Amino acid sequence: MIDLPPNAGQHMTREIAEAPAVFAASVAQPVALPDLTELRAIYTVARGSSDAAANVLSYEIMRETGLPVTSLPPSIFSLGEGVRLKDAAVLVVSQSGASPDLVRSAEGARANGATVLALTNAPASPVEAAADCTLKIGAGPELAVPATKSVIGAIGGGMALLSALVPAYAARTEASAQAFAALRGQTLPQTRAILAALLRASHVYVIGRDTGFGAAQELALKLKECCALHAEAYSSSEVLHGPLQLVTNPLLILILDTEAPQVQDSLDTAEARFRAAGGTVVRLRPSDAGATGLTPAAAAAALLCLTYPLVLQTALALGLDPDRPTTLAKVTETR
Repeated sequence: MIDLPPNAGQHMTREIAEAPAVFAASVAQPVALPDLTELRAIYTVARGSSDAAANVLSYEIMRETGLPVTSLPPSIFSLGEGVRLKDAAVLVVSQSGASPDLVRSAEGARANGATVLALTNAPASPVEAAADCTLKIGAGPELAVPATKSVIGAIGGGMALLSALVPAYAARTEASAQAFAALRGQTLPQTRAILAALLRASHVYVIGRDTGFGAAQELALKLKECCALHAEAYSSSEVLHGPLQLVTNPLLILILDTEAPQVQDSLDTAEARFRAAGGTVVRLRPSDAGATGLTPAAAAAALLCLTYPLVLQTALALGLDPDRPTTLAKVTETR
């Protein structure tokens, strides 16, 4: 095991603690949208943690607006000529706003008829320059390589966008921000048991449904990035097919439950099947830490806020510095 410097994880620790305030500010930002009266669809373009945040937002936006929302791969713009996007909006989510393929996506989407909305954490970024409208993640400088508070801020910024699209949603975002603020300094009561299970685990499934699936994608990514653990995210509606068979090997299953009524049956079924097959199953809810009254997107953000410290502590226990994963850089310049 490598000897860690005494300041290992200091940036990630501070940035996780800042996440509730970032969420509150991002949700409350004023949004002046261009004319979207003919809007027929919304597409998201993002990579990594930003794509997980975009997945969270896609479910919330579809439920509230009735518009189809799906992800477009940046390569259709960076390697090809793009697709027709008349009467569509493209939401480009990027912490840095600088990755070349995302810049080309913003430029290409606009050239193909889309209204481009940038959701970034870097003022005056190239992605913002190519957009018709900018929403602020508002996380401020983020020094740890793995994104945490900026992911939470991206979900908040998407909720601010939705409040502008559907004014009746605004009151629910305000209530969610107030409930979210109560998470500052809170931990999950299962923390010690989960940490012990993570330190024993060779393979981890992270399971969610609806907005919880995007949170599952993000948590699985963080376990890979920070802890070098093999972790995969699944929807509870998909995991009971072929992936269930892997429970015959030692497997830790983390279920992220947003507590939305419509996902309970699916999560209950997945939990029961994995327990019956002998898996180690832990189900996590925002209310475990006292947060209630959240929209499904805010609940997904809350679950990340509560599980990021688990990733941090696991990495440190494994002798890894989560601030500086050895193979990663803060800005990934994909093309």
